[in-house]
Amino acid sequence: MWPLLVLAVVGMFLTVERVLFFQRVRISVGDLLLGLANLVRSDKYDEAMHEAARAPGPVARVAHTALMRHKMERKDLKDIVQEAGFLEVPRIEKNLRGIYAIALLSPLVGLLGTVSGLIKTFIGMKGGTIASTQQIYEGFYESLVTTGIGLAVAIPMYIFYLHFVGRAKRLLHRIERSGIEIVNIICDAREGLTTHLVVGEKTETNKEVKKDKKKV
Repeated sequence: MWPLLVLAVVGMFLTVERVLFFQRVRISVGDLLLGLANLVRSDKYDEAMHEAARAPGPVARVAHTALMRHKMERKDLKDIVQEAGFLEVPRIEKNLRGIYAIALLSPLVGLLGTVSGLIKTFIGMKGGTIASTQQIYEGFYESLVTTGIGLAVAIPMYIFYLHFVGRAKRLLHRIERSGIEIVNIICDAREGLTTHLVVGEKTETNKEVKKDKKKV
């Protein structure tokens, strides 16, 4: 019973930690990218980096990493975003193996209690003597209680594990998609700014040619 109690307490602690983590990193990715896109298009990279640093969660950290290196080429930016996403994986998958281990170990510990209770029952019958009803009752009671508690610990732990794995996969998908989006935002804004400058130079050149023709 004591090992099962320890497993239950540890499992509850790990579960609460994961619940709080996923609540902290829960943000509107669309609103974040829209705000960053408006700042990047206005060439306000400092404000965009401040906005990304202030937002919680791995998506904002990956966006902040890309914004810090916004002058790099598209291919290099993609590599930087991919590396930043890989660094977030251990944080997202933290304690998931612990929860899964508890879900596997709890029934085994309960089974060990079942075997222990049956052994005590048969020890009471050794020497050809018939065990008392109380001894048989205590042996089977220990067997059933430990098995029941082991399953009671394992079932919710496994459900929480599946839930957290699903949320982790969705979060990793958001990180990957947001990384691609922020790279496109930065590169498109940079190309748009370059095109505008080139057009401006051509316009100024045409004006100078016209002025020269008038002078002639």
